[in-house]
Amino acid sequence: MVPGVLRSRLGLHPGDEFSIKLDNGSIVLTPLTPKRYSVTIGIDAATNLPVATAERGAPLLTCEQVAELLADFP
Repeated sequence: MVPGVLRSRLGLHPGDEFSIKLDNGSIVLTPLTPKRYSVTIGIDAATNLPVATAERGAPLLTCEQVAELLADFP
């Protein structure tokens, strides 16, 4: 079991899977699922349109990824 403080700090969630290996007498757990990033939706001050802002360190989305997401948007 991973303590809550560490889970939060590492962005781990119930059901996340890990690879396990032994390294110099230590057990090393490596997440198999990519890190999840929080996203907030706000209103852009200049355009008054909704914008999504991800937390620092989140990867940038490509135009293709945005188009794919918007294709399923209600």
